[in-house]
Amino acid sequence: QVQLVESGGGLVQAGGSLRLSCAASGSIFGIDPMGWYRQAPEKERELVARIFTGGRLDIADSVKGRFTISRDNTKNTVYLQMTSLKPEDTAVYYCQALIRTVGGNSVLYWGQGTQVTVSS
Repeated sequence: QVQLVESGGGLVQAGGSLRLSCAASGSIFGIDPMGWYRQAPEKERELVARIFTGGRLDIADSVKGRFTISRDNTKNTVYLQMTSLKPEDTAVYYCQALIRTVGGNSVLYWGQGTQVTVSS
């Protein structure tokens, strides 16, 4: 069984920074891509950023220049460094990973979500 465990959310003032982490564990052969989505109240879940093993990045226009995604393949962990946070960044942030298991299947996993609240 595979698990995604997120950490790093919280309350921060506008202009502040937070770092999210998401660690995958279990019967993992490979992860590609790995990234972050967010969902604000009464809004649809949207892509924030994701990273592929080959180095390709997909980053939402709304966070370009402020958020940085990175991964440590030795730890099966993805990070989201968020700077210059704005109230509109307030949302539940979810880790997502497309995981190829040792058994050969590719399965999409989601983390439990971590709340990020930015006060004005």
